[in-house]
Amino acid sequence: MRKSVENLATSKITGGRRKPLRIRRKYETDRYPNEAINGAQVTVTRRVRGNNSKVALKSIDFVNLATENSKVVKSKIIKVLDNSTNNDYRRRGIISKGAIIEIQEGKCKVISKPGQNGIVNAILLKE
Repeated sequence: MRKSVENLATSKITGGRRKPLRIRRKYETDRYPNEAINGAQVTVTRRVRGNNSKVALKSIDFVNLATENSKVVKSKIIKVLDNSTNNDYRRRGIISKGAIIEIQEGKCKVISKPGQNGIVNAILLKE
């Protein structure tokens, strides 16, 4: 894992090295992404900038499905069909925003961010 997003000590045009004007900040450090998969629900709470916290999903087996008549139904996830975010996510069955998943009622599209909100909300797709 990299230490930060930016290189503070870049090189000069002549090839020499510059001294950084400041040190790296804590908020510049990278983290591994939270990639939710289908399985028994496992959540992780982590502290983020501003002493706030984010609840991330590692795995989940249910989805909150919003129906046409403003009802929310809890439905079981069967499998991940498609993920337009990344071809690798599609192959590995990662649930992220925009993923198409198969549930008992049919196909639905994920509209929440499971890696940041800790919940999977979806809307039913018309076939």
